[in-house]
Amino acid sequence: MDVHNLIIIGSWPAWYTAAIYATRALLNPLLFEGYMAWWIPAGWQLTTTTTVYNYPGFPDGIDGPELMLRIKKQCQNQWVEILPKTVDRVDFSVKPFKVFSWNEVYYAKSVIVATWATALRLRIPGEDKYWQRGISACAICDWGLPIYRNGRLIVVWWWDSAMEEATYLTKFASEVYILVRKWFFRASPSMQQKVALNDKIKVLWNTEVLEANWDGHQLRSVKAFNNKTNEKFDIECAGLFYAIWHKPNTDFLWWQLELDEGWSIKTDIWSAMTSVKWVFAAWDVKDKNTPFRQAVVAAWSWCKAALEAEQFLKSSN
Repeated sequence: MDVHNLIIIGSWPAWYTAAIYATRALLNPLLFEGYMAWWIPAGWQLTTTTTVYNYPGFPDGIDGPELMLRIKKQCQNQWVEILPKTVDRVDFSVKPFKVFSWNEVYYAKSVIVATWATALRLRIPGEDKYWQRGISACAICDWGLPIYRNGRLIVVWWWDSAMEEATYLTKFASEVYILVRKWFFRASPSMQQKVALNDKIKVLWNTEVLEANWDGHQLRSVKAFNNKTNEKFDIECAGLFYAIWHKPNTDFLWWQLELDEGWSIKTDIWSAMTSVKWVFAAWDVKDKNTPFRQAVVAAWSWCKAALEAEQFLKSSN
């Protein structure tokens, strides 16, 4: 039976970073990068992003897919074994751990779970075709794109995340609309107060988005609907941001690791260790309150998880 020192489940800058650090520690990790897992290519949201301006080392920016290819190539140059397969399930109740993929089983002394969290969408007409060309699920990631500057921006939802993104966007937009499908917010009182005191923010109650309107290149307006008066109307805008929710991709871990009510993996406060010893998790797969969903911050998080795995594996020898 071939037992790997470390198996890493997932891809993206974070997980490739973990694999690079683990390889340099002579752990010979096996990386499952996924094959259209959760309907997203290996590389996750960066593969659906246009130009990335805030990743260090690229002063003129770099296309998201190109950045992913470069990081993956660096991983391959370190002789990391990468399998383009999706993990179906795991068994952490036995040692060595079992990882199942495509009717095959792989064994590991340690596992890093790195399956990210998927941004929920509204699924309005044209959304898939024009994603990242006017519609986004991350204001902090995409505000720097020229198409969003000094224009009217729209944020959808009613929790703290919507308040935070709307407030953040006022630094760069001419004004920001928050569309709320109810007549009240579910955000914390402090966040509601911050929105109420910002002159650049306008709230439209009982309002939902029906579709996006384009000029052939980018977003120009959205068709909205007042669910109380049945009135339909257009809102001119330069960008539409979803602040709905990021669901951790942890369905395959049910009954294997301790999860919270939002499906996030529970870990030690100061560590990436999960409820099962030798199994690690980090970033927003384990923290539903992650405030900065940035590639560079994620890379740091998984570097930390890889270094912890190295320490534990060495201590067990």
